[in-house]
Amino acid sequence: MNKWQFTFAVVLGTGYALATSTAFADEIMVALTGYEESPPVTTTATGSGTVTINADMTVSVNITTSGIMATAAHIHIAPRGQNGPVIVPFTKSGDNSWTAAPGAKLTQAQYEAYRAGGLYVNVHSEANRGGEIRGQILPPESK
Repeated sequence: MNKWQFTFAVVLGTGYALATSTAFADEIMVALTGYEESPPVTTTATGSGTVTINADMTVSVNITTSGIMATAAHIHIAPRGQNGPVIVPFTKSGDNSWTAAPGAKLTQAQYEAYRAGGLYVNVHSEANRGGEIRGQILPPESK
């Protein structure tokens, strides 16, 4: 292999690695209602937004709520109809908006739960400390 062939091979190899390392990001639209809570909550509050899960399992979140005096919001791990622990806490970024901290990241087990439809966004209030509105985070192929 001459110098030109080696350089070409390295450039091609590098380009391929870059292409595969940024191969995907799932941007999931989430709708939150009291009906999705477990058990269901009667409320007029709603929420919506996006959860983006990148190839490196980092997570970004933008959730907006309406009709609720929210006290906390998070991503939890559990399938629909069940409750589970917090895995990604959110920060209040405006009067009715929430975001995940920069660099928030899922573990491999949490990512696998996401792929199986086992993560959800939950927004809590003083009246409903366990959660007032909820929306399951469903990967694109499971919708």
